[in-house]
Amino acid sequence: MKKYSVQFSRIFVGILFIISGLIKLNDPVGFSYKLGEYFGETVLNLPFLVPYALAIAVFIVIFETVLGFMLLIGYKSKFTIWNLLLMIVFFTFLTFYSAYFNKVTDCGCFGDALKLTPWQSFTKDVVLLFFILILFFNKKAIKPIFGHQFTNVLFIVSIFLCLFMGYWVLNHLPLKDFRAYKVGTNIIKGMEIPENAPKSVIEMVFIYKINGVNKEFTEKDLMSIPEGATFVDRKDNIISLGYVPPIHDFTLEKEGSDYKDELLKEPKLMLFVAYDLLKSDKKGLEKLEQLNRLAKSKGYKVIGVTASSSEEITSIKKEFGQSFDYYFCDATTLKTIERANPSIIVIENAVIKQKVHYNDIAKIKL
Repeated sequence: MKKYSVQFSRIFVGILFIISGLIKLNDPVGFSYKLGEYFGETVLNLPFLVPYALAIAVFIVIFETVLGFMLLIGYKSKFTIWNLLLMIVFFTFLTFYSAYFNKVTDCGCFGDALKLTPWQSFTKDVVLLFFILILFFNKKAIKPIFGHQFTNVLFIVSIFLCLFMGYWVLNHLPLKDFRAYKVGTNIIKGMEIPENAPKSVIEMVFIYKINGVNKEFTEKDLMSIPEGATFVDRKDNIISLGYVPPIHDFTLEKEGSDYKDELLKEPKLMLFVAYDLLKSDKKGLEKLEQLNRLAKSKGYKVIGVTASSSEEITSIKKEFGQSFDYYFCDATTLKTIERANPSIIVIENAVIKQKVHYNDIAKIKL
């Protein structure tokens, strides 16, 4: 029985680490955004690590994937199991802290392929910890399944393949797009809310200062607020979250007005997406104006979409000789739409037809 439990744990943990690692390796930029949330002041309070989030993300996902593979083939079992244990203990603490204090709504364990709530993620980590402990106390039972030389070759090949995959997706786009804005998506339909969809239940809480102390009152308590109390603020507590459409935060604003409904009616629309123009790749920005002119000659309406300020937009347009207009959209939304900065989105009658990294502009079909 002990033998079977150890081998089952070995296969279960190894495969799960490989799947989790490869899903995140498919989109390391997205995982780096999630790490940025954890590094922020609301969770770990390590803001100095935010600029290095992408490099850390790539290292973690490759290390996670290779560790899972090492466990399956029985390569350096002591080193492998110790590192698996340290990783799962750290992430179990992190997911518990995030869940208990409601810091991060999605752990990012499986990228956009599978969304887990903080408590679901914590439960997953506890289950993994249980099986890794079985392996930890039975390290000697983990033997290589191949000869020493062949096992070394497999280990090196696994690292090389992971590095190549990471390089490819960073310089192009994720191999598989799991996001709400993937090719083939009708943006208008993605924003629709079904008639019978459940609605959110929200409790309004009013904060009043009474004798120098802030106290909270619900709607039911408003009649009992004492005289002389001073209103301070109001906050909304979500009791239960209703239906949220896949696309719920997409805007194309200019001078205070949202033009998304009008622009999405265009039969041919091209978006240059750059969530932060100052952080955009300069070589990528240099390519946009030439593509803008080509697309307009083919009948496309061409616009830029960014979360940058009007001053930054003016500066970039002048520096790179851009003649197209920019519209505003929230940076988080733009990071969700596309991973490259800048990137190109081709939309026809509200349907996303192409999504292209700035390195692959020559592949755009107009």
